[in-house]
Amino acid sequence: MGKADADGPGLPDLPPEWGRVVVPDDASALADEAEQLRRERRRRTAGHHRRWRPPAGPVLVLVIAVLTTIAGLAVVTWPRAGRSPGPATSTPDPAPAQLTGRPLPALDLVDVEQSPVALRGLLPAVVLLVDGCACPGAVAEAAAMAPAGVNVVTVAGVHPRAAPAGTRVRALADPAGGLRAFLHFPASQGAVTALLVDRSGRITLVVPELDSIADHQAELVRLAG
Repeated sequence: MGKADADGPGLPDLPPEWGRVVVPDDASALADEAEQLRRERRRRTAGHHRRWRPPAGPVLVLVIAVLTTIAGLAVVTWPRAGRSPGPATSTPDPAPAQLTGRPLPALDLVDVEQSPVALRGLLPAVVLLVDGCACPGAVAEAAAMAPAGVNVVTVAGVHPRAAPAGTRVRALADPAGGLRAFLHFPASQGAVTALLVDRSGRITLVVPELDSIADHQAELVRLAG
């Protein structure tokens, strides 16, 4: 049996609200209370770990992936100071004056029978590109004003265009588009491009959209010289 500690000699005074405290003679009598205290401590510890347990593996991977994607988007879309768009690198088309004095390229065109014809073999010449517009009036005017010895040549796209009746015009075609590519002038739907070339193969005049060959009569006369 135990005895009351509060009445025993040598023990400190205990708070009166504790009531009567009995200290057993055999310490094994406290085993049940000790085990109960250990279970209570383990329960509280387990509850603490459950509250602070980190996310499971797949959830953690998903969270990291989302954060990485957001960070990548921020880096891409964030404005960068000190950077300005560079100048355009497209090559401008040459002006007619830049083509004047240059040699005519050695191009082989085709006639109505699809036989090759060397363009440089028809010099001096007034070359009219009619791939965008047949413009028979402009062609007939050039044929009428061309000096003796100066050929008038029309150059179409795939197939030669028929020359106006009563004119001496050499109708050719340029299926490969070599002449138009050399000039860098787009075909016009309402006008022809005129090219005057002397007997040495030198370009003396380029008119991207011809209004009237009469405006260039002086250049035509020099071609015959």
